[in-house]
Amino acid sequence: MAKRWYQEHQRDPWRRQAKNNGYRARSAFKLKQIQDKYNLMRQGDSVLDIGCHPGGWTQVAIEVVGMGGKVVGVDLRTTEPIPGAALMVGDVMDPLTLDRILSENEGNAFNSVISDISPNLTGRYDTDQAISLELSTMALDVAVKILAPGGSFVTKAFQGTGIELLVKACRGRFSFVRRFSPIASRNASSEVYLVCKNRKPNGSINESSPIAEITTGLREIGVLSSEQEDKEETVVGFRRL
Repeated sequence: MAKRWYQEHQRDPWRRQAKNNGYRARSAFKLKQIQDKYNLMRQGDSVLDIGCHPGGWTQVAIEVVGMGGKVVGVDLRTTEPIPGAALMVGDVMDPLTLDRILSENEGNAFNSVISDISPNLTGRYDTDQAISLELSTMALDVAVKILAPGGSFVTKAFQGTGIELLVKACRGRFSFVRRFSPIASRNASSEVYLVCKNRKPNGSINESSPIAEITTGLREIGVLSSEQEDKEETVVGFRRL
């Protein structure tokens, strides 16, 4: 299995094209295809890239927003410097990290939040899909806190249990929500991107956080038991940390 994956990886045309064009990851072409179809970012926009390592999406965002824009990238891992981007190491669920992110944009709300964040795959689909749902929900939770009205959001998710709850949470906060599978995605991948535009004003959205809303939904369909949660522990998303 590992040998076959390596051979396919080496033959991957998107990987070769990314290398030839100076992008750090083949995933850069996924964002380019999303941008071409939905026009999420514009010249002069401020953009936050959640889970930016190794920097492919950050590079594309810089190209789109130009010299007059602002691109901030955050990840738990250190990302090599990218000209034109402010990169930081931190957990976006930490209020101090969020304060640093907003400071990089002079305290202003962002025009767009992008996230290609992905779990370290275990090979167990149910586990990987659950962690991916948690990460996507986390990105949405941050997005609704820092996006300006009318702002856009895109995140990756894996098809499976709970994704409809994530779509519903997005629709409660954005007037335009679509699922999109870029042609740069691998054929065998179950990933899909949720593309959201036109963030609704605060007065017209659900007051609960996306994390709380989706956690309640998972409990209602029997995926998450209230007995699993411990008030003594910090719970982010749907797994104990």
